Amino acid sequence: MILGDVIERNAQCYADHPAVLFEGRSITHAEFYRRVKKLVNALAALGHRSQDRLAVLSRNCPEYLEVYGAASLGGFVGLGLNYRLSAKEQAGILVDAQPAVFFFEQEYAERAQELRQHLPGNVDFVCLDGAVAGALDYETLVAGGSEGALAFRAKEDDTVLLIYTSGTTGVPKGVMLGNEGQFEQARTQALSHAAAQTDRMLIVMPFYHIGGPTELLSYLVAGATIVLHRTFDAATILQSIQALRVTSAHLAPTMITMMLEVQEKTPYDLSSLHTVCYASAPMSVALSIRARAVFGPIFMQIYGMTEAGLGTTLLKHQHILEGTPAQTKRLASAGQAYLGTDLKILADDGSECAASEVGEVCMRSISVMQGYWQKPEATADAVKSGYLHTGDMGYLDEENFLFIVDRKKDMIISGGENIYSREVEEALLMHAAVSEVAVIGAPDEKWGESVAAIVVLRPGKQATADELSEHCRTLIAAYKRPKIVQFVEIMPRIPSTNKIDKRALRAPFWAGQGRQVS
Repeated sequence: MILGDVIERNAQCYADHPAVLFEGRSITHAEFYRRVKKLVNALAALGHRSQDRLAVLSRNCPEYLEVYGAASLGGFVGLGLNYRLSAKEQAGILVDAQPAVFFFEQEYAERAQELRQHLPGNVDFVCLDGAVAGALDYETLVAGGSEGALAFRAKEDDTVLLIYTSGTTGVPKGVMLGNEGQFEQARTQALSHAAAQTDRMLIVMPFYHIGGPTELLSYLVAGATIVLHRTFDAATILQSIQALRVTSAHLAPTMITMMLEVQEKTPYDLSSLHTVCYASAPMSVALSIRARAVFGPIFMQIYGMTEAGLGTTLLKHQHILEGTPAQTKRLASAGQAYLGTDLKILADDGSECAASEVGEVCMRSISVMQGYWQKPEATADAVKSGYLHTGDMGYLDEENFLFIVDRKKDMIISGGENIYSREVEEALLMHAAVSEVAVIGAPDEKWGESVAAIVVLRPGKQATADELSEHCRTLIAAYKRPKIVQFVEIMPRIPSTNKIDKRALRAPFWAGQGRQVS
């Protein structure tokens, strides 16, 4: 099956049920399918063909979902362009991907015009929300599409999404995700979520990021309703959950933290909410405890990456605050492998690690990427014997719970000892005054590298560097405690993922050094 079959089936089985709720608009499953079908035929009438790339420069909106729907049904390739990137960065992606159509919102009309010079003259520019000079009007385009038979239909082995990585280690690479693989991934995740047709899933993650499409597809498989938000604002999200009786949500831990700050001061009725899936970054044990106290036992974790799809999940009933030491320790884990995911921990020599032995996390499943767009060497380096080598360091316990300890590039080697930054971060986050922390390696003449912690304090809280270092003494070994503690008001973040940009944090420490930790 393909993802387009899901869109068609929902129209047949749940025609009048809302597919998307967005800023007062309600779009039924029947209407969504009709518009997607007309869009496919309209693009075909313009001369575009299956596997042509459809680039989108927009914040979240129903039209964005329709473009991705056209990829799922008609065999096009959806390419979400990160609107936070500079024009130069966006141009680099477009030159690499060579889209046939460029969709954009009026908010980005000036940028779209700037990017036009980097694309061939036969690329169609389409404005999603009105008339703009030099561009087709989206509503006019869709209205002109035939309601007859599809001009062409997607195949199982088609690429359906082309998602560019953040490029923290170099030039961004386009990750090719297959239609059949994404369908199976959606079905597997729907099962783990216990997604139902009566659910209302709130999505605020941007659609240039894997999180948004993943949750969209997982709940469309169930015929549920997507409550779509254009941007994140903690109070607005809480109001939406209360007013629209949202049942499920997909949030990053940083979003959960901001929502907690609001909810603890001005409580909203969140009784309809039964599942919050967190991803994009690990949730600290301290935050897990705090969030459960406010929201209840509704949290589940997904660990994966754009290239790998779904890797592991820590289900709601596995978030145990009171139990055996092994059970409570697993609150800091990434859970167990999804059904259909083969997970291995490999040592540097390629051998499989024993339980509790740290190595590289490697995964194999139908949802693993087809490859990097036009980069066969990078693909071969990342996928070996069908296993994606994630670059994450971790270990499996006796019951195959996965614990992520660091990224390979984030490992700190001090005096010959390997120090995993996540362990130090967890210790610091257990301090009541700490809101966020990033641990990196700083140059040290004696030890090679020393542990440095960049800390954001909670509003109204205070702490000193000595106090935080002393706090760690009872939680981790002395050699792991941070020798350097710097306080900042806000962390630098990678625009595409909202993860803390450790590369930017390292730069001042390593400026002028003979080598650079990266």
